[in-house]
Amino acid sequence: MTTKPVIHVGVDGAWRDSGALEWALQESALRHEPLEAVYVIDDKVRSASYWQPTVVDDAAMELVKDVQKNLDNSPGSLAHEMDLVAGPPAATLAEVSADGRMLVVGRRGLGAFKRLLIGSTSEAVASEATVPVVVVPNHWKPSDHAGPVVVAVEDAGVDHEAIGFAVAAATERKLPVRLVHAWDLPTMYSWDAVNVAGVSDELLDRSRQHIDALAERLRSKYPGLTVEVDVRRGHPVDVVVTSSEDCDAQLLVVGGRRHHRMTARLLGSVARGILHHVACPIAVVHIGPDNS
Repeated sequence: MTTKPVIHVGVDGAWRDSGALEWALQESALRHEPLEAVYVIDDKVRSASYWQPTVVDDAAMELVKDVQKNLDNSPGSLAHEMDLVAGPPAATLAEVSADGRMLVVGRRGLGAFKRLLIGSTSEAVASEATVPVVVVPNHWKPSDHAGPVVVAVEDAGVDHEAIGFAVAAATERKLPVRLVHAWDLPTMYSWDAVNVAGVSDELLDRSRQHIDALAERLRSKYPGLTVEVDVRRGHPVDVVVTSSEDCDAQLLVVGGRRHHRMTARLLGSVARGILHHVACPIAVVHIGPDNS
């Protein structure tokens, strides 16, 4: 599939309070690529017995006009567009954005109880989309964070897509990129046995060597890029979230994994855990082909 130089952003009735549109506009300006905002009318809501389709449709058209006006008044000369489609929200957003650069969604939406969408729509979009998905916290503003772009790095060397996305984002913003890696002990060891045997030192040295070597390759390939390294012991979710908070990350990038098309698509437990707990915008970049 040919990739179009377009950034898709999902909007809903809470778009003024969501940081997704503002983040997407910033990214659009950095990349010099237009936005395509998408509002999905959920077919289940439209067909519910207690909703009148004409009322839903009228409200949707008002939202489309308001968002398009906001896009038209945004700085720059790019031609941003606003689309209205119907269908299951997550699957529809994933389908619409499949030929674009990325998909941006908010972390909070308007539901019956204004519930967090992490665990529902936002997580489903991050699982189903084939392009990188950026999940932006509610009320996000460009001044919220002042730190680097952080990318979570594994041992297996399969993070190429996530690292590439992080490097591009850091370069656009003229920021450092921080490689964060978590290591921990195999469950067969107790800490006393490990300290006697020197296993903990060996594991730490191995992790540092791996990440330091990766950092040197990036510095060599991108001479103008500042590459930082943060290696910590602990659970990957705790390490990545804590490191991001400690450095006031402007963006966190993690790798995700999709399951085979014939099965339910699910994020890996680490990506899902980070998505639930991190305070800054987070980009989920799927790793490798969809063949697991």
